[in-house]
Amino acid sequence: MYRVRLDQFEGPLDLLLFFIQRDEVDIYDIPIARIADEFLAYVRILEQIDLDGVGDFLYMAAVLINIKARMLLPSPELDEEGEPIDPRAELVERLLEYVRYKEAAMGLSEQFDRRSESFTRGAAGHDDTLRIESPPRIEEASIFDLVSALRRVLTEAPDEPQHGIEVEAYSIEEQQEFVAVRLREDGTCSFVSLVSDRSKAFIITTFLAVLEMAREGRVSLAMSGTPDDFMIHHVEVEVGEPDSPASTTA
Repeated sequence: MYRVRLDQFEGPLDLLLFFIQRDEVDIYDIPIARIADEFLAYVRILEQIDLDGVGDFLYMAAVLINIKARMLLPSPELDEEGEPIDPRAELVERLLEYVRYKEAAMGLSEQFDRRSESFTRGAAGHDDTLRIESPPRIEEASIFDLVSALRRVLTEAPDEPQHGIEVEAYSIEEQQEFVAVRLREDGTCSFVSLVSDRSKAFIITTFLAVLEMAREGRVSLAMSGTPDDFMIHHVEVEVGEPDSPASTTA
C-alpha cells in the first residue's frame, strides 16, 4: 500500500486550529461536541487515504470524546478549592503552547532563510553547502482544506458495484501521469473537475498522486473560489546546468 507521510503536512493540533480559525471560534470556549464530531469525520477520510500518522489523529479523537463526555456530566468536576473544572482547559493550554511553538519555529525558519542568502568567506564555491528538502507546495491552503475537497467528491461519487464486476485498481504513478497530462493541456485545473463522477478508488489514488506531486515540487496547490475545492497548478521544473568537466593541472 502506498502511503504519504502526514508529518510532511500537518498534525491533529493543526486540524483543531483549522476548525477554530475557519469558524472564528474563541479558543477559550471551544464547542467540543461539534468539533469532536467533525474531527471524527475527517479522521475517517484520513483512514481511507491511508496517511502515515493517522494514529495521532485517532488519539486526539479519543481525547475529544473524553472531554465531550465529561462536559455532559450533570455535575461539573471540582478542583481542590471547590471551583468547577473546565474539561477543555488542558486542551486549550496545549493549543496555545502549540501556537507559540509554531510562531517560534516560523521565526527561526525566516532567520534561516535570510542566513542562507549569504555565504561565509570561502564557502560560496563549495558544493557541500547544506541542502534542505523543499516542503510541499501548498499555497494559501492547508492539508485539511484539501481533505475537505476530497470529502466532498467522495460523498458525491457513484456507489461502487457490489457483485459480479471486477473493481479497477489504480497506481500512484498512473495517476501522476494522468494529472500531468491534464496540466500539460490546461496548465491548471480544479481537483473536483479532475475527479468528478469517478470511482472512489480513482478519487483517492488521484488525491494521493497530487499530494506526492506537490511534495516533489511538480505542482502547487491553492484554494479556489469554490467551497471544498482546490486548484492544481503546473510548476515548471528548472533543469540544472550540467556540471563542467573538472580542470586538470600538469
